[in-house]
Amino acid sequence: MYGLNFVGAGLACLAMLGAAIGVGNIFASYLDGAMRNPSAAPAQFGNLIFGFAVTEALGIFGFAVALILIFAAPGVPASYVAG
Repeated sequence: MYGLNFVGAGLACLAMLGAAIGVGNIFASYLDGAMRNPSAAPAQFGNLIFGFAVTEALGIFGFAVALILIFAAPGVPASYVAG
């Protein structure tokens, strides 16, 4: 059952894929709106940065969960993780 930690870590890494897709959608939507209404683009730049930061933070949290599952999972002997 110890090997399931690695399966869980791999699934947790899917959060990084979701973050990458989300950041791409955020910037694509911003550029689409900026091209339609260039005068409103500077007012929306703060929303762009906030959305980027929140989306990227979720990806980093998923990566942190993956690292915890690999290296600090409760109940896993240290000899199993080390080698």
